[in-house]
Amino acid sequence: MEATEKKLIWSQKLIVRWSDLDANGHVNNAVFFTYYEQSRIDWLQSIIGQTTPDGYGAVVKKTSCTYLQPVNYPATLDIKLFVGKAGRTSFPTYSEIWTAKSSPEKVAEGDAIMVWVNRETGKPHALPDFLRELLVS
Repeated sequence: MEATEKKLIWSQKLIVRWSDLDANGHVNNAVFFTYYEQSRIDWLQSIIGQTTPDGYGAVVKKTSCTYLQPVNYPATLDIKLFVGKAGRTSFPTYSEIWTAKSSPEKVAEGDAIMVWVNRETGKPHALPDFLRELLVS
């Protein structure tokens, strides 16, 4: 993805917990999806909460992760969340996980397609203007 097609909207530090590790002593591959999810939730919470007052919110349609190198305990990670060009009811997010040390290294990257839905019916709904303004146009 071209740098001009996505923009950084959120960054946060995350401390690796002992329980995040697998039998090999590094962060379990499934935990990376939890890190991505936490970043998306914290970003959405900062702008609207999990659900708007009129009952709409974002759900994950598809997600993926590319693992670049293992992460051992103890570690602090920097999660970066980017957004891309919006569709009518959906928008892409892109995540990068970096070590938070003096010489940061990228350890994983992922993406997710988010769909704006009516929480009661589960049906897709057009993205609201306030959210569309935050996304790449």
